[in-house]
Amino acid sequence: MLLCLLLLGACARVAAPQHPLADPTGGIASINPCSDAILAEVADPAQIAALSAYSRNPASSSMDVALARRLPVTSGTVEELAALGPSLVVSGTFTPPATRNALARLGIPLVELPIAGSVEQSEAQVRELARIAGHPERGEAMVARIEAALAAAKPPPGLPVSAVVWQSGGIVPGNTTLIADLLRRTGFASFSAARGLRQADYLPLERMLADPPRVILAAGGHGEEDRLLAHPALAALTHTSRAPLDPSLLWCGGPTIIRAAGRLAEIRRSL
Repeated sequence: MLLCLLLLGACARVAAPQHPLADPTGGIASINPCSDAILAEVADPAQIAALSAYSRNPASSSMDVALARRLPVTSGTVEELAALGPSLVVSGTFTPPATRNALARLGIPLVELPIAGSVEQSEAQVRELARIAGHPERGEAMVARIEAALAAAKPPPGLPVSAVVWQSGGIVPGNTTLIADLLRRTGFASFSAARGLRQADYLPLERMLADPPRVILAAGGHGEEDRLLAHPALAALTHTSRAPLDPSLLWCGGPTIIRAAGRLAEIRRSL
């Protein structure tokens, strides 16, 4: 469900203030797991009024769950946010209109960050949140770590390897997503994009068997729908490797890029 909400985010956003948090007494409340992971590293703990409840759940978190459980939490309702009285709220672009309007009436600024579709977009968001928190140097430090991870994950010379990210239920990511950018940077070519499949399109088992890629990156959870990703018929693809890819590596940028780049580089080297 979380992934569906993230994928529905629009690309517009409300511009952030052009200065650090003017009144830090209320702190920053994040109601988005992607901004949670960044804020936890670029803001002081005392500056965090709350993180989203998503980050306390290993199935939906993009940060250290133990750290998230030590910080205040919110489910993102207007009632909770009003009680917290933060100086600023950070959300994704799928913020319910009622929440957006209520925050405006309460005089609480709202910063809406779109889903990053590239490394560059994610790095811009890291810098933005660090600036809002008043610690731009921490944003630059995270960007430097991201760039170092990407440099370490750079593939050897040669043709990219055809790979498909096969998600829970058989869907695939689009070619303008962050994971697609990371595939290109780590030596892979998007199998689904080459066949005209777009964001959240369905790739059936029959088509996979008839026209397989070199690598299947299985990004499923543990539900019944994920039986597709481990179907016995896939064993017949003797020239196709299969590797698990944690679904949490698909949702967010920021520090998640470091883990995703490392995992993709590990898979690439194994070939």
